[in-house]
Amino acid sequence: MTVAILYICTGRYSVFWDNFYKSTEKYFLSNHKKEYFVFTDQEISPINNKVHIIYQKKLGWPYDTLLRFHMFYEISELLAKFNYIFFLNANMQCLVPITDEILPQKEGLMAVLHPGFFNKSRMQFTYETNPDSLACIHSEEGEHYFMGGFNGGKSKNYLDLIYLLASNIEKDLEKGIIAIWHDESHLNRYLVDKPTKVLNPSYGYAEGWELPFEPQIIILDKNKYGGHEFLRES
Repeated sequence: MTVAILYICTGRYSVFWDNFYKSTEKYFLSNHKKEYFVFTDQEISPINNKVHIIYQKKLGWPYDTLLRFHMFYEISELLAKFNYIFFLNANMQCLVPITDEILPQKEGLMAVLHPGFFNKSRMQFTYETNPDSLACIHSEEGEHYFMGGFNGGKSKNYLDLIYLLASNIEKDLEKGIIAIWHDESHLNRYLVDKPTKVLNPSYGYAEGWELPFEPQIIILDKNKYGGHEFLRES
């Protein structure tokens, strides 16, 4: 089975690449053939037949995250050759073997419950509520709140997601609208009515938090690397 891993590390976010690559090579679906598609404007290593560099200029906040599906769309023909496609945030690191249990089968897609909302009520979810946005989720909709930092699925299903979300985000921008949590808001809208394999926050365990899960993939604390604002600067 073949797996495409999508990774964005423009600007100072490249500081996370080395640990990400080493931990993912060691632990993430290690019994399958993996290839990495790295969107960056920095020099990183290794570059080999498993690591493909796609030049991506830094767009500035929030466009570096908001337009991720546009980036993925540009290489959709390459991605279609794989069995599965996964996206992981730059500051994620695998701690233990991540096995086939994460793979969606009949569902087609996979997403991770947000560590800040897994135990909250529907009324506390920070969905987009602007009816003029294509990310809008109405009060009678929605069961889960998913984090934007780790998701994926079978290539056909995930490519369908990429195509529609790139289009919806572009249409919102044409109206001067940016959803409250950017790409994450659009992802949650898309998954409201799509069969999805739901993973618990052990696959997106925020470093330093006390959660009732054994961490499997950790979200590294950006404050240890200069903080959000420092990392977002050119």
